[in-house]
Amino acid sequence: MIRRICVLVCCAALAACATRQAVPDRVALPPAPPRGEPVSTIGLTDVDLRVQFGTPAFTRREGNAQLWRYDNATCKAFFFLYPANNALNVRHVETTPRGNDMAADPKCLDALRLHPASPAPVS
Repeated sequence: MIRRICVLVCCAALAACATRQAVPDRVALPPAPPRGEPVSTIGLTDVDLRVQFGTPAFTRREGNAQLWRYDNATCKAFFFLYPANNALNVRHVETTPRGNDMAADPKCLDALRLHPASPAPVS
């Protein structure tokens, strides 16, 4: 009898210690980047990308796809490459800060290029 009471008291003590875990607050996702890609970057191969931008500061592989990041003091560019025609091709580009009309800011991309495009002559 004492043994049963002892077991019941221990079970009650353990049950009192059990607490429910709090449900974490939901966090809203940031807005999606604007649609559109810079014409000068879409379809570049990995070789073309290295020629224009040099060696990336960071790379990550996920399956067959790769992410290449290029950095400077004012912005970062993220190139998403996917296999096509026996090469890796750029299919999406984003920059931080973002561009006004698309996910990539052309001024950031120009600043990151090893050989930026010459500005168009002013007439």
